[in-house]
Amino acid sequence: MVGGGFSAAGRISLVLIVLGLVAGPLVGCGSGTAIIPEEGEMTMSVSSLAFQEGESIPLRYTCEGEDVSPQLTWSEPPAETQSLALIVDDPDAPGGVFTHWVLFNLPPDSRRLPEAVTVQEPLPSGVVEGENDFGRIGYGGPCPPPGSPHRYRFTLYALDKSLKLAAGVVGERVIEAMSGHILAWGRLTGTYQR
Repeated sequence: MVGGGFSAAGRISLVLIVLGLVAGPLVGCGSGTAIIPEEGEMTMSVSSLAFQEGESIPLRYTCEGEDVSPQLTWSEPPAETQSLALIVDDPDAPGGVFTHWVLFNLPPDSRRLPEAVTVQEPLPSGVVEGENDFGRIGYGGPCPPPGSPHRYRFTLYALDKSLKLAAGVVGERVIEAMSGHILAWGRLTGTYQR
């Protein structure tokens, strides 16, 4: 026994348990993707012509359809916004939160994204796409296992800075870089079931 009544192995186990309790809420189980921070206030609205809040996402925007991104629009961010970031994720994925799209450094005066944004077409100057949890850059549509419906969150963040990250960066790094810089956010959630 080492001082304090715990063996060395017991102390290591205790440290690992404490680390698990601290890190567990921040990381999606198995996916390696951090859970989206919700700093700032939800003062922005996000909408789409493709589906309304809480509705089913049309087949066209999923892995069973054309797998293209839906059109999105949003309200005006706070005046001090320097850039916008969009993260699309599935909090109901079996292995934890699964990221479907990471897009950042959108100009603060932008108010929409067209349908079918692709890495082949030029985005506005400075806009960068990260790698999704499918392992590729760009949008990857809903593709849940058969069973109950999954929720897909299209969350837009107004940031007080631009992110100095390269294209293809994983979503977790983008979320880390955004931390402490979120002025406001808005969200559109759709569902999909196979």
